[in-house]
Amino acid sequence: MAWRWVLAAILATLSLSLLGSAYDEFTSDTLINNVVQDPITSRLYVGTVNALYQLDQSLHPEAHTRTGPELDNRQCTPPVTSCEEAVETDNHNKLLLIHPSKDTLIVCGSLYRGICSLRNLSNVEQLLYFSDTKGEKSYVASAEEGVSVVGVMSYYFNKDKGNFTVFLVAKGYGSHDSTKLISTRILQVHSDWVLFDSIIEASAVQSNPFTLRYLHDFRHGFVYFLFSRTLGAQDSGTKNFTFISRMCENDHNYYSYTELQLNCSAGNKYNKVQAAYVTLPGEALAKNMSSSGWYGPVGAQDKRLVEIIGACYNNVSDIDSFPLQKGMVTNQKCGAEFLPSPLASRAEFALATDPVFTKKGLMTAVAVAVETENAVAFLGTTLGEVLKLHLSTSPEVYGRAPGENTGDKVNKNLLFDTSLTHLYITTEKKVPVQACHLKTDCQSCVAQKDPYCGWCVVTGLFSSRCTRKGDCPRAEDDNTWLWSPNQQCVQIQAFNPPNLSCRKTEQVLSDVSVDGAHIVKAQQADSCPQFENPDPHLIPSLFDLFPLLSTPPCFFPPPPVLSLSVLPALLPSPSSLSSLYPPPLPCSSTYLHSLPPLSHSTLSSLHSLHLSPALLSTYSPSSSLPFYPSSLQSDCSLCKNADPKYSCVWCANMRSCVYRELCQSQEPAQCPNPKITEIIPRFGPLNGGIVVTIKGSNLGIKKEDIKKVTVAGVDCVHQGDRYSVSTRYSPINQGVVEVEVEGDRRGRSEVLFTYRDPIPEKVSPLKGPVAGGTVITISGKHLDTANKNDVIVTVGGTPCELYVFVCDYRLLCETRHSVLPGIKYLSLSLYSNFLCPLLQFIQYAVHKNDTVLLFDSPVVNRSSETQSFRAFLQLDNVIEELNSFEYHPDPFFNELTKNIITETSIIIVTGRGFSKAMTAEEAQAFVGDASCKVTILQDDKLFLEAPSTQPRARSKRQRRDTSSDPLDLTIKFGNGEWVVGSVNYERKYEVPLAIIIPAVIVPMLLFIAVSVYCYRRKSQQAEREYEKVKHQLDHLEESVRDRCKKEFTDLMIEMEDQTNDLSEARIPFLDYKTYTDRVFFLPSKDGDNDVMITGKLDIPEGRKVIVAQALNQFSNLLNSKTFLINFIKTLEGRPDFNARSRVYFASLLTVALHGKLEYYTDIMRSLLLELMEEYVHSKNPKLMLRRSETVVERMLCNWMSICLYQFLRDSAGEPLYKLFKAIKHQVEKGPVDAKMKKAKYTLNDTGLLGDDVEYCVLTLQVLVHGEGPDVTPVKVLNCDTISQVKEKIIEQVYRNLPYSQRPKVDSVALEWRPGSTGQILSDMDLTSQKEGRWKRLNTLAHYNETKKKNALLEDDKVFHLVRPADELDEVKSKRGSLKAKATTKAIAEIYLTRLLSVKGTLQQFVDDFFRSVLCSGAVVPPAVKYFFDFLDEQALKHDNVEEETVHIWKTNSLPMRFWVNILKNPHFIFDVHVTEVVDASLSVIAQTFMDACTKTEHKLSRESPSNKLLYAKEISTYKKMVDDYYKGIKQMVPVSDQDMNTHLAEVSREHTDTLNTQAALHQLYQYASKYYDGIIQSLDEDPAAQSKQLTLRLQQIAAALENKVTDL
Repeated sequence: MAWRWVLAAILATLSLSLLGSAYDEFTSDTLINNVVQDPITSRLYVGTVNALYQLDQSLHPEAHTRTGPELDNRQCTPPVTSCEEAVETDNHNKLLLIHPSKDTLIVCGSLYRGICSLRNLSNVEQLLYFSDTKGEKSYVASAEEGVSVVGVMSYYFNKDKGNFTVFLVAKGYGSHDSTKLISTRILQVHSDWVLFDSIIEASAVQSNPFTLRYLHDFRHGFVYFLFSRTLGAQDSGTKNFTFISRMCENDHNYYSYTELQLNCSAGNKYNKVQAAYVTLPGEALAKNMSSSGWYGPVGAQDKRLVEIIGACYNNVSDIDSFPLQKGMVTNQKCGAEFLPSPLASRAEFALATDPVFTKKGLMTAVAVAVETENAVAFLGTTLGEVLKLHLSTSPEVYGRAPGENTGDKVNKNLLFDTSLTHLYITTEKKVPVQACHLKTDCQSCVAQKDPYCGWCVVTGLFSSRCTRKGDCPRAEDDNTWLWSPNQQCVQIQAFNPPNLSCRKTEQVLSDVSVDGAHIVKAQQADSCPQFENPDPHLIPSLFDLFPLLSTPPCFFPPPPVLSLSVLPALLPSPSSLSSLYPPPLPCSSTYLHSLPPLSHSTLSSLHSLHLSPALLSTYSPSSSLPFYPSSLQSDCSLCKNADPKYSCVWCANMRSCVYRELCQSQEPAQCPNPKITEIIPRFGPLNGGIVVTIKGSNLGIKKEDIKKVTVAGVDCVHQGDRYSVSTRYSPINQGVVEVEVEGDRRGRSEVLFTYRDPIPEKVSPLKGPVAGGTVITISGKHLDTANKNDVIVTVGGTPCELYVFVCDYRLLCETRHSVLPGIKYLSLSLYSNFLCPLLQFIQYAVHKNDTVLLFDSPVVNRSSETQSFRAFLQLDNVIEELNSFEYHPDPFFNELTKNIITETSIIIVTGRGFSKAMTAEEAQAFVGDASCKVTILQDDKLFLEAPSTQPRARSKRQRRDTSSDPLDLTIKFGNGEWVVGSVNYERKYEVPLAIIIPAVIVPMLLFIAVSVYCYRRKSQQAEREYEKVKHQLDHLEESVRDRCKKEFTDLMIEMEDQTNDLSEARIPFLDYKTYTDRVFFLPSKDGDNDVMITGKLDIPEGRKVIVAQALNQFSNLLNSKTFLINFIKTLEGRPDFNARSRVYFASLLTVALHGKLEYYTDIMRSLLLELMEEYVHSKNPKLMLRRSETVVERMLCNWMSICLYQFLRDSAGEPLYKLFKAIKHQVEKGPVDAKMKKAKYTLNDTGLLGDDVEYCVLTLQVLVHGEGPDVTPVKVLNCDTISQVKEKIIEQVYRNLPYSQRPKVDSVALEWRPGSTGQILSDMDLTSQKEGRWKRLNTLAHYNETKKKNALLEDDKVFHLVRPADELDEVKSKRGSLKAKATTKAIAEIYLTRLLSVKGTLQQFVDDFFRSVLCSGAVVPPAVKYFFDFLDEQALKHDNVEEETVHIWKTNSLPMRFWVNILKNPHFIFDVHVTEVVDASLSVIAQTFMDACTKTEHKLSRESPSNKLLYAKEISTYKKMVDDYYKGIKQMVPVSDQDMNTHLAEVSREHTDTLNTQAALHQLYQYASKYYDGIIQSLDEDPAAQSKQLTLRLQQIAAALENKVTDL
């Protein structure tokens, strides 16, 4: 039957910490964390706290090394040499992984943020690699003891970079750990990757707010992780659930990551996984797996995972219910960029099963083995027991593992030795998996129901005994090894004759029964056997069985003296065998024995009767029994090559090697095609010459059958000793190995063979003794190329014995004795970069003296890549190794762009590779026969000075008398010459020097003189203006001082009271959705009625399901970067896509992609790079990001708003709210004109109340109907209108409620009760005072002074405190009007001094807000650091971007784009109401903030606005604050892409569900529908879009959303 992998897991309701139990064979001084076993050598590697042990399979120590404690601290960043907080810290082993192909052990501990190391698998004391200087990218494990870590070996293939061995790591999240939960770590240095570098940048599986505990991982086509965690905040972190996650091995983005919840029991009572084990189920278990539902095959989990993926791709519960992308799950089994990821199951998708076995207490470990097709589970408990559970239809515990029970917990490291005969419990104890020998009779043996133990009834010279099946000779024969649930044992009931001579050979007839309660037991006798009922003596048999066990394969002969007939009830059932043997005997329960003559001495060594009911007929001593070893079953070549006497044939229809009589078909003449299973080695040098071993099946019978062998497409020489030799091939190539055998049959390998040369880079040490014995470490790349025997290392011609292949980047060799020769001759030798000295390039000295030797570099083989050579200086027999010597590829020259030169021209030659191995002094250039001076030599440019005289052609045949013929421009680097083009040499017309000098110098001097004069005059004028303005400011302050003297003390007291009140008040922050709605969509034309704020879509009820599914597909389409970039560019290219549409579209896009903010950021970066290129090369760079003219600029604004929301709540929100409340309090302290929107106390001169209004403060006792008898005192002004009074009362009475929850002014009636009667107050009524055509709004003072009079309400103009200056009554004369205007203006200027008093009151609040925003020493949002670094990085890539430009970019992206917006609109972040008067003051502060962020110096003059004059002195302080803020951010530790993606993923997970994503997708599609034709055209023209069928997908979505019938 087909085998299926099974995942066995233990789940419990409690958590458990790991703890090992002691055992006398091996004891660790500290807690054991991890144990792994080398499957090849059977060695055990034990990782403990502060130590690492290497044990043999009997737990005898072979080596150990100390790993801690060391100086470290979780707060320290490695290396910790300069960290003051470092203390002695234990090193907990977090991960052990074996890399057998490199003979290395991967060891990860808790020290130094979880950095890993490599150790020699043969001797763990030898440290091969460790580095703590690589930074965060090398932090693999966790620094916290309680965080679990698991890992699994895998591979990573990239068509550009090649194939790499990697390991995947999954870990929980610690407060000081890397935020990656799952990462892919490389095991070699390549390009920019360092050892243990995380080579995949994906945020799909990053930090999680709920603790994850990983228990197990394994590979089975995919990579699986088993873990437990809490599901949500409602569980308060106490309810655990178990999950299994799956992802493709070579997934470069983790798009395939999918989680599946596992439930055990109906109510998921056993909800937390404790241990797991993956193995084959065994035949017996496999038969009832599908019916019982108790055991979980990985296939069932994969099936459920596929269902989850399909449901998520289509946003439906049934995969087939929606036709869009029906085959997407199959076609994209590893996910894709445009598909949703990561995926996880909801509770209803959980894979549920019932518990197989329950036990009181906690089970902590599990291991499963298969014995005689029966699965046995070993279960470790907290009491130190290891229970043996037979996994059958009715699972039951049949025993306990032998060994001492210490009462300690058995931890998860429960594993078998390689022979499956012993079980390692925890990390210290090894006990046998069975104790069969303790049972001495058949009945007790089989009564155990232990699949490990059965009664062996044929054991030759030994007595019958209880053994494992593998220890029983001929156990494969029927009824020789007894084990069955029915507990059947053999019993002899009768025999005939009862007596037999010792020297007589005769057949004995025995009746045998399997229903008896016992089997014959051994009795010693000194004479021939006498048979007496009912206790017979022993009957000897099979005395020479064991010498026959060495019979060649394919046949297993029976005993030479024994022939038996068998009990019919024990016959095999397959009917296919009936034709091979005689029919079974009747049910007579009879056995027939043939006994040899025995002597007394022979008899005395026999102990028991052994019946072998395995043969179905009587055999003579020469008869034989067919036997088929598994090694021949699948190899046709071996089958045909077997000895003819074995009668083995290759059966084509059975595809195996069988006995001739068992095959019904004719044996084919030829074997099937060869199959290649292994190539050793997989890498070979470019020069060839190494032996390649090819392993497989059907590779021919004799060496002549091999017709052809190719490696990576190149023929190889086949050798008769079964080896293939690789050939020389072109650089950088890999391919499969192909073998052709007799009959034109070919086989191809699945693995690739790669041609590459080793590249040694470094040798350590550089010196050693002449006697040899120095171990030299050779570092470089691809050093594991070829086999160890193919590599030869020499030191000065003396062989260096290679004894360790450490890894692909390191080799070790040991030097031999070297004789120091005398000086005989002088030479320089260069050895090739191949370790074997196959290539030598020798150059003799061209010049020498006592101190200098001069050599030309020797000519070597040309290569397209840089070659590194070892250089040796040889003086006779003295050889001295010099520094390594590198040969770079020859330079490449481009065509000349300028072909005409003059004597003053600068010739520019472009290309690449100029400066790799040449300097300007060494390079030579010629135009014809004339030399050109090389002035500058760069890698891609060469600057030459043209010859000062007319050159001639270098060849005599080409010389001409005229100068118009082109001349060759020749470049000479060393011995190499290159003609890069032809030039024409022309002479310039010479102007006399006497004319040139005056013509140039005289105008220059005149220009300088005029410039200096103008500059001095302008500077003096500016200084006078500055002094004048400064004097006016001082005079203004002096005049204000007297006016403020009276109020100053009150203002300071009020400021302090205001600060105290604000500190105690609760800040009404808006929730995330409301915040984003107001920031993104309030500027829209529909305002609060925008569909994105209301979330209401006008969709018919019958189409809601289809529309929802189609929008989900549209969301997947937006996740394709190719589609989205085309979408945006198409819209921006339309003239009717105006600025308002761009802003709205960008906001919709932000909401739609909020679930994948890291992808949104990637799109924004790509568009910003294009925008930057446009501005830098075509426009003024300083104008970039100044306005939201493009989609990406608005996307940046929204991105900042998203990333700074939490910073607002945590840091900047409080000072901003206090500033808002202080302005509001200060404004309302004085009169505010309800109609003119002007106030006595304000910061804005245009909003200043230009009149001296008399008023007084009143304290009202307010009683709210229906809310009890308590009254609330409220301070108001007697000049306040009734509406203003209502606002102040509501503000005070409901001060603890946010503005949105307070009653509105129009819904409240104000009743005045001066006595026993009451009066309803309103702004306008019959008692309102009238002045001409103007009517004054009612105030409290009006009701206090009014007399009862009646009047009609007329449609008159209304004012509150003052009337507009240009609306004077018509009854006044024209002259009087002008005078009144002049008076009003003069009074307004006088009252400007009030601005200073308000500024003084609010100064502390303004400073606090600026400090909270512009202080780099405090918490800086990671998004700010990340984006500022992005701008700095891009500025360095462009030569024309100045520092001031970068400053402007930063200002436009953060202060101007975000902070000014929030400062002017506090209601975007707070639940407050901003009046026009308060808004006017906030605008002044916002303008000051903007001025502080600019580099331009603001020169004040008489015409300068009062707002700028108000903060003229502080602006320089604020500017310095901004500069320090930008510099401080630049000096901070960079925020990596990984950390930024993690932060964005966390924001996505936390807030996406609250947004109107469906509404955003619907609105976005309206744009797609409006510009449909342009988008389709753009996609059709894009090859990348065509390959992904984006046009078809958009057409399908359009058909579904617009209810159209198409031909798609």
